[in-house]
Amino acid sequence: MNTRNDLFEDKLELRHPRATDGFHLNQLVAASPPLDTNSVYCNLLQCQHFADTSVAAVIDGKIIGFISGYLVPNDPETLFIWQVVVDAKFRGHGLAKRMLNWLVAQSTTENARHLITTITPDNGASWKLFEGLARDWQALMAKDVFFERERHFANQHDDEYLLRVSPLPNRPQESLAHSYSDLRNSLGLSPSRRWLD
Repeated sequence: MNTRNDLFEDKLELRHPRATDGFHLNQLVAASPPLDTNSVYCNLLQCQHFADTSVAAVIDGKIIGFISGYLVPNDPETLFIWQVVVDAKFRGHGLAKRMLNWLVAQSTTENARHLITTITPDNGASWKLFEGLARDWQALMAKDVFFERERHFANQHDDEYLLRVSPLPNRPQESLAHSYSDLRNSLGLSPSRRWLD
């Protein structure tokens, strides 16, 4: 490993966010187009109300990566990943994958069996990240259109696909058939819908 990577490894801290991280999260997202920006107030709430299901990556007291998530209110076995952001200077180290692995290993998310997120069709980095995690976790993956460009965004935003990965690692194992059926039912998919491999 080169010196730059050693330095990165030695100084990196993964932790749950604090309310005081909200402003800095807002600035990180604003500097990371094409991510959707939220108000500072929204980011403060993410760091306060959803701290237990989110993760901040910090070096020398500065946030260099962040994942915001929450347990779905009517489905506490499902962890929704709202946004993933990594400072441009620290990309290429697998930080997003490390943050997600850290998050699903915490006691605050141990009851979650499934992970869901939404991704636009052209967001290759996010598709690659979650497809890689599904492979690493030996999990099933399914997708379906969730929010539609015309119907939900008045043609102002691309379609958002709901991606579901299940089961999360180190959870009680069920048969593949049961997990497959569970994924299909959770998305309301008809038997004719295609699945990601």
